[in-house]
Amino acid sequence: MILKSNTNSITPSEITSESIYFKRREVLKALGIAVPVSLMPQAGFANNQKLKYSPRVITCPDKETTYQDITHYNNFYEFGTDKSDPAKYSGSLKTNPWNIDIEGNVKKTKSIGIEDLIRQFPLEERIYRHRCVEAWSMVVPWVGLSLKKFIEWCEPTNNAKYIEFVSLADPSMMPGISSPILKWPYTEALRIDEAVHPLSILAVGLYGQVLPNQNGAPIRLVVPWKYGFKGIKSIVKIRFVENQPNTTWNLANPNEYGFYSNVNPEVDHPRWSQATERRIGDGLFAARRKTLMFNGYADQVAHLYNGMNLKQYF
Repeated sequence: MILKSNTNSITPSEITSESIYFKRREVLKALGIAVPVSLMPQAGFANNQKLKYSPRVITCPDKETTYQDITHYNNFYEFGTDKSDPAKYSGSLKTNPWNIDIEGNVKKTKSIGIEDLIRQFPLEERIYRHRCVEAWSMVVPWVGLSLKKFIEWCEPTNNAKYIEFVSLADPSMMPGISSPILKWPYTEALRIDEAVHPLSILAVGLYGQVLPNQNGAPIRLVVPWKYGFKGIKSIVKIRFVENQPNTTWNLANPNEYGFYSNVNPEVDHPRWSQATERRIGDGLFAARRKTLMFNGYADQVAHLYNGMNLKQYF
């Protein structure tokens, strides 16, 4: 299924050519400029190869955020609470080998390695808005696989109403785990109908390369109509459950972080407004942007919440 925005797509002139993008390191080396480790692809898959994927699916008309900004302004509390901490400290994360365990209401519990997953499921590049609850946003060219197809492979039973995701929590690699700011391991969840929506993906890369550690290597969830903290990173376990599970930020502060966490400009965070947002890369003096309902994906996902009070179920 190819999803296209009702607005104008990104123009070809705005897209950096792949050949230029992947030659940038050679140019820097020729000039005697060191390439930062945080810009290099991480060893999540064999040989650090470029990912092979189908043509891009553009669902956002805005210009893509630069690779530098995407990889250096992150929330990943397992490596620290400052936006720059993940890029600084996530080099300790070892992503090969990496297995994802499938548990709960499934026909058979099983496990799959990240390399087998990449070989088994087709990848595509999807240009998505990414909206953080702190009222900043990005446009990210994710490379990932259909969560719906992955769920079909997991073979959940009819008792599975929710899908729960669990992150790695290894203090030997993740210095932030020593902080009691959150309950570890990080967990998130979706209703099954949200999870099988065509927009929901498991991302394994961005800008055509394997996912950097600071962005959730080797595999993370991307649900573009929800706030960014729903996009759980470094997934090691997936459970299919009958009842709505607890999620990390909802446990930490249920008055500020609801289970659904749909982008909704009419529901403010108790400490700031969600009506506008700052696009990373626009500059300090650029005008703030109006927040779009469901992050601009209302036409595709609003039907999932028909009849729900979106201020109560925020």
